[in-house]
Amino acid sequence: MEGSSPQFIRNIVFASSPEAGKTSICEALAFTAKAIPVMGSILKGSTLSDFEPEEIHRHHSISSALLHFEWQGTRLNLLDTPGSLDFFAETQTALRVADGAVLVVNAGIGVRSELERVGEQLQEVALPCLLFINGLDKERTDFFQVVEECEAILGLKTIPVTLPLGKEAHLSGIIDLIQGTTVSPVPNNHAFQTGEIPSDQAQTVEEAQKSLTENVAEVDDQLVEKYLAEGKLSKEEILAGLTQGIGERKFIPVLCGSAVKNVGISSLLESMIHYLPSPADWLQAHPILGTNPSTGEAMQRRGEIAEPFSARVFKTTIDPFVGRLTYVRVFSGSLQADTGFYNSSRNAKEKGGTLFFAFGKKYTSVDRIAAGDIAAIGKLKDTQTGDTICDDKHPILYSKIPLKRPVLSFALDPKSKGDIDKVSLGLHKLGEEDPSLEFVRNEETKEMLLRGVGQAHIDVTLEKLKRKYGVEVNLHTPKVPYKETVQRMAQAQGKYKKQTGGHGQYGDCWLQIDPLPRGSGFEFQNKIVGGVIPRNFIPAVEKGVVESMRIGTLAGFPVVDVRVTVYDGSHHPVDSSEQAFKVAGSMGFKKAMEAASPTLLEPVMLVEVTVPDDLVGNVIGDLNSRRGRIQGLSSKGHNQLVKALLPLAEILQYSPVLTSMTGGKGSYVMEFSGYEEVPRETIGKVIAEQKQTKAAAVS
Repeated sequence: MEGSSPQFIRNIVFASSPEAGKTSICEALAFTAKAIPVMGSILKGSTLSDFEPEEIHRHHSISSALLHFEWQGTRLNLLDTPGSLDFFAETQTALRVADGAVLVVNAGIGVRSELERVGEQLQEVALPCLLFINGLDKERTDFFQVVEECEAILGLKTIPVTLPLGKEAHLSGIIDLIQGTTVSPVPNNHAFQTGEIPSDQAQTVEEAQKSLTENVAEVDDQLVEKYLAEGKLSKEEILAGLTQGIGERKFIPVLCGSAVKNVGISSLLESMIHYLPSPADWLQAHPILGTNPSTGEAMQRRGEIAEPFSARVFKTTIDPFVGRLTYVRVFSGSLQADTGFYNSSRNAKEKGGTLFFAFGKKYTSVDRIAAGDIAAIGKLKDTQTGDTICDDKHPILYSKIPLKRPVLSFALDPKSKGDIDKVSLGLHKLGEEDPSLEFVRNEETKEMLLRGVGQAHIDVTLEKLKRKYGVEVNLHTPKVPYKETVQRMAQAQGKYKKQTGGHGQYGDCWLQIDPLPRGSGFEFQNKIVGGVIPRNFIPAVEKGVVESMRIGTLAGFPVVDVRVTVYDGSHHPVDSSEQAFKVAGSMGFKKAMEAASPTLLEPVMLVEVTVPDDLVGNVIGDLNSRRGRIQGLSSKGHNQLVKALLPLAEILQYSPVLTSMTGGKGSYVMEFSGYEEVPRETIGKVIAEQKQTKAAAVS
């Protein structure tokens, strides 16, 4: 169906917590649609979505996968996303390119905290969604209890549209409340069969149908009037009301079944097409907003093929064999294969490339992609994840996708010293694939730093680095970039005098050092009068001071937030030189520093911790024990948002601690706030550690 109308496309993201069964459901949907002959297995590593080696041996998704197939005249683009918060950036990007969502909950595991994070993102992008209760073939599962828990955590009304037929190991199908029939899969077949509702479930079904009808009627005044007058609604009216209520996010329809037994999958497939909007419907109601990249003027696209071409890049993969693939969601217009376009995010033109529809790790080349399509473009040069690409004659720029930022940092060293360049190249390429990963060189500590969202995120990155680029690294805790400053004014003389057989060396300067406010950096003032130091030697004095500031007198850290003034001195008409005054400036600065009550400064971070209400006391107590200063506390859904200022040294290894303390329900973000003085009782410890580090480096 290449080039089909956006009306006959469904772009749907599957999201939830780990082990909910998203990948198995996508597998079952592809099987039911006859896109694959048999269903793959997560345990056997044969599913469509989890094809990376790191996913296969972990038995869960670590990146989003696109499954493109067709069913009954509709093109489906399913985005299977990871459940772990370590890889939540994949979910965030997928949610920005889909038109609908399916939330998945495994009844055998129950509702987990990650579901609330997904619910917050869905609310932010206002995506209509369905809820699928999976795993009802497992022991001690209760459909209605799980539905209640989901409603409480998501804050949206839930309306079951299917019920389980049988319980636990005896689950054989589902009951379709709208059609009033049972639906069961035919074993080892793509087909399913319908039947009559068992008499022992008639009362339960009748009550559920009544509740469904009442909730649907509340969506529209005309439906309310008809229901009050006649006490019922037609199937067509219920379907229309459901579609409207889902689109307006007034409720979430609930479906159920078991992916591994293919129970309830056909009903889910039909519901996705009937209830979730097409790209045309979604963008007509919610035009995507952008700006003119030249003027900043607001612009929008309504998702029509007749409009100029525009798309958002949401994923990049770089494979040693397949090459570079850039995944895009086309919002408007169309693009022919090997046709150039404009990257408005980078003000660059791309030559274009081969166009593909993706089915897991299999790719089908196509001649054209158009509004509503999700596809991959091969071998683009400059385009990165988050960029906007468009028609160069009608440019538009879409906003960047907000991503979960890395909070866990490690310093790294190649196991083989000759692999430094390979490590740098490999991690930069992995960073292009994963925007939530950061690889930088700290110019102050001279360390290579790898920053990730969590420990699993770091571990997977290093596994990929070894597999794709053949290099391994050692990790260790990063150094804290302490700095030194002074607390009071001081003056000192720097005098350098050296006599040799020929010309000697003579430089003499008096310096005054003053503390400056935090963040001021360094100032140098010349207050020499009468030419006691010739003007051409003043820059040499400053150069000597600046070089000495790189290694402070207290512990060898850089010196900041000081003003140095040269106010007196002397010179020799023959022996004075730039080198002599440079040495004199260095000597004077060191003496003045020692007399100006030097102290240490440490980086302080502004930290925002999201934690469940019942655990907020434990978290605040822990933050206080880390020299934290609580700045505020506010409600955030079912959680509390704790804002605090903490020294970087106290939060380098905070991620696993918070995970353990909150059972994985807590998360945090942080940003640099500024430098503050290290407490007197801590300075000695820092100096001792610095001495040990230097001694180890020498040995």
